[in-house]
This record gives sequence, structure tokens and C-alpha cells, in this order.
Amino acid sequence: MLSAPVLHGRGIRLEPLAMDHLPGLIAAGGDPALWQITVNDGSTPEGMRRWAESALEDQRRGVAVPFATVLRETGQVVGGSRFGNISEPDRRAEIGWTWIAPAWQRTAVNTEAKYLMLRQAFEVWGLVRVEFKTDALNTQSRAALLRIGAREEGTFRKHALTWTGRWRDSVYFSILDDEWPAVKTRLASRLGM
Repeated sequence: MLSAPVLHGRGIRLEPLAMDHLPGLIAAGGDPALWQITVNDGSTPEGMRRWAESALEDQRRGVAVPFATVLRETGQVVGGSRFGNISEPDRRAEIGWTWIAPAWQRTAVNTEAKYLMLRQAFEVWGLVRVEFKTDALNTQSRAALLRIGAREEGTFRKHALTWTGRWRDSVYFSILDDEWPAVKTRLASRLGM
């Protein structure tokens, strides 16, 4: 099973998710707009508890490594993300289930989180493929994935049923190990490193 270390960045740290993070997750994730086009609804305390419990159950089964996104300076929880759909024999994982409180969107938080997770995936775990998927309606996420250097691979139609009852088409992206050096340089430049 892949380990879940604390990943330290300049502005954030990704802490292995624990139920101790729940109050901070609830405070950060209460805006219903965050969950409009997601599979799950984390806008209520019960919804966020389900989000966290599901992530931790996937971790126990060995198919996820979830994190709380925390500001280094203040310790404030501002979001969450995880490695999921892990296949150690195939040396691949997905980065997803990511959300960031509105006040921290369009800042370096998401870029730094992706940098830290991709570095862990390729340089520590030795993965050869990292996948991403997003709702076809989430143009902001799709553009962000292209900006960091992920390649769009295709769309899975009617891929998932969302909490609102809408069928989601999922757009898949990936970064491969031999693409990581260029992606790393691009991300480091965006972060001023």
C-alpha cells in the first residue's frame, strides 16, 4: 500500500486526511456552489462527513490516499484532494476529488497541491501514469488541467450519476512519467520556484 506522508509546500501542506480535519473541512466546504457539478455534495456537515468517511474507507481498502489541504502559515483547512483508483501493479493512480474553498480558488493553492502530489507520484512512488477526470461541464477544471500540462484523452459518456440525479460525462486526462520533467518545470515556474 502506498504511504500517506505529509507533503510540505511553500504555502500549503497536504496532511493525510483524518476525521480530526472534519470541522475545518465543514467550514471550508459549506458553499453549495462548490458542489453544483460534482458527484457528491459536501456542502452540509453530513455531506462532508460522508465525503471524508468515503475517502478513508477507500484508503483502508488500499485504493486511495486522501489529504486535507492546509495553509502552512495559519493551519486553516481550505480544501481536500486525494489519490484514488490506485493500481500498484500497473504503477498508476488518479488525482482527484479535489475541491478548494472559494476564497482560495485562483490562487497558488491548487497549483501547489498538484505539484506536491505529482512529485510524490512520480519521484517517490515511481508511478508511470497519473490520471485526472472531471465533469465535461467543468470548463475551469478542464482548462486548469491543460495549463499544467496534462493531456486530454477522451470522454466517458454517462460515466457517473451525480448527487442531483444528472448523468455526468467525465473527461479524462493524464500525465506520464516521461512527461513529468516538463510538467514539473512548468508548475515550478508558475509557482515562482
